Amino acid sequence: MHVVGVIAEYNPFHQGHAYQLRAIRARFHDEAAIVAVMSGSFTQRGEAAVLDKWRRADLAVRGGCQLVLELPFLFACRSAQDFAHCGVRLLQGLGCVDTLAFGAESPDLAPLMEAARAIDAPETQAALHEALRAGASYAKALTAILQEASGLAADLLRQPNNILAIEYLRAIRVYAQGIEPLLIERRGAGYHEASLGPLASASAIRGELVKAQPDFASLRDSLPEATYAAIRAAFPAEIASTERLFRPLLARLLTMKNHELEAIFGLQEGLANRLLAKIRQSQTLQELIAGMVTSRYPASRISRIVPHLLLGTGERAAREAAETGPLYARVLAFDEVGRELLHTIKERSTLPLITKVSAALNSRERLEGDLTPLQAMLALDTRATELRALALPDHAPLAALHQTDFITSPHFIRSAYHT
Repeated sequence: MHVVGVIAEYNPFHQGHAYQLRAIRARFHDEAAIVAVMSGSFTQRGEAAVLDKWRRADLAVRGGCQLVLELPFLFACRSAQDFAHCGVRLLQGLGCVDTLAFGAESPDLAPLMEAARAIDAPETQAALHEALRAGASYAKALTAILQEASGLAADLLRQPNNILAIEYLRAIRVYAQGIEPLLIERRGAGYHEASLGPLASASAIRGELVKAQPDFASLRDSLPEATYAAIRAAFPAEIASTERLFRPLLARLLTMKNHELEAIFGLQEGLANRLLAKIRQSQTLQELIAGMVTSRYPASRISRIVPHLLLGTGERAAREAAETGPLYARVLAFDEVGRELLHTIKERSTLPLITKVSAALNSRERLEGDLTPLQAMLALDTRATELRALALPDHAPLAALHQTDFITSPHFIRSAYHT
């Protein structure tokens, strides 16, 4: 069995994702097993996932994956570099992944590989550190330096999926040289495009879902049948919106001292003081984020601070996690082929496979707090699930509000994939 890994958010699973999985199957003549490493309750940009992670994993399996694993919160809600590197390290740790497939705006792998090599060159790193000390943003500084060092076009370096692709290639060179990269050229709307249609972006779909009266007719074209049905069933009571975390954020700041605030991951370099100043001038989370944005700190970085602050993620914990990488592989959903793949993973993986959270961490241990590094990483995943529930509407079903990792088992989807 040729095993292909994918690192994704599936927020939600849409026609572009389905296209990518079909392209993988076409490449390997339907003989590949696809394992996805997926963000859990919060995404890379700090947003609460619109659907809970088990429902999103179900839809991914119905759309063509055989196995879906959770990317731990400590890496899922982080920069593109950390997001990509953790995903690759998790796939490598499974001991059976042959290929990493990823989408990019570029049709050609060669310039992306050149960019990946150029980033890690000592002279590039030295120039980048100097630019950051001078106050430039990471993205702008890196783009300018790579343009000069490699001659690559700025447009290529600014595209979100190209950025992730470059980081995947960097991670493969460092952590997983036995895994082959497979580029699937991205089709359809760009990441930031707001229009709906057969290949609409996930951000356009999410933008429609925050409206009181979404255009469900247009959404039907943008989503596979199973995703469309799941969203219609969940709307509006079980669709999360990060904006609803504004008042919990206010309450959290009321109880924190300055030194506690400055210890939170992402709130260094004076951002804690800026947060306290701007929150007094804001009536919504969107206003707060917009007020905190500077040329050095883009909205994506500011947005990520919110869940980390609410969950109390420490700078030290985040730094240590970056060193260790993922400490487990958490199963969310699988089909019959995925079940066979799990047997292979149990034999070959260097990471413990978690199918039942309470076997590794129970609620009493989480409350007492004397945790191993694995338990501490897993505890953040469980708390992120519960924090996402606060982003649901006031009339959310009781079951959705109290769905936890301690009582929810991986989902088995029988005969899910249909060509």
